[in-house]
Amino acid sequence: MNNSDPKQKIQALIESHQSMKGALLPLLHAIQDQFGFIPESSVSDIAKGLNLSRAEVHGVITYYHFFRTQPPGRHVVQICRAEACQACGADALLDLAEKTLGCASHHTTANGAVTLEPVYCLGLCASSPAMQVDDKLHARVTAQKLTTLLKQLESA
Repeated sequence: MNNSDPKQKIQALIESHQSMKGALLPLLHAIQDQFGFIPESSVSDIAKGLNLSRAEVHGVITYYHFFRTQPPGRHVVQICRAEACQACGADALLDLAEKTLGCASHHTTANGAVTLEPVYCLGLCASSPAMQVDDKLHARVTAQKLTTLLKQLESA
């Protein structure tokens, strides 16, 4: 087996999850962990391997905000949109991020540097508004802090 072939890697992940009860979510997480996204071309293979319809697999991928069907940028910026963060200004932060980056939510900047994603709860409700840059959480985010972080990412 050619370990660099994505289709074969996905098939190996499918096979390793097939006997697991409720395998779809763990499998989708494993594929996204491996590739950074879930290739749309893998939906049929996943469905066949887990004895599900393509619609069921696609529905789960599109229902959960965490899953991506396109490769992310070099950096992923997630801005919390849960109630506590919204109450503390997260909507304004998301608008500012879109303007600063020049891309809408769920999209990547033209230069491939940053993917902007709204998320629903980063677990920092008492320190709202919150955001995550790659794997680093940021609490009590202000417009100034957001702008500074985004400019750093764009130049990295």
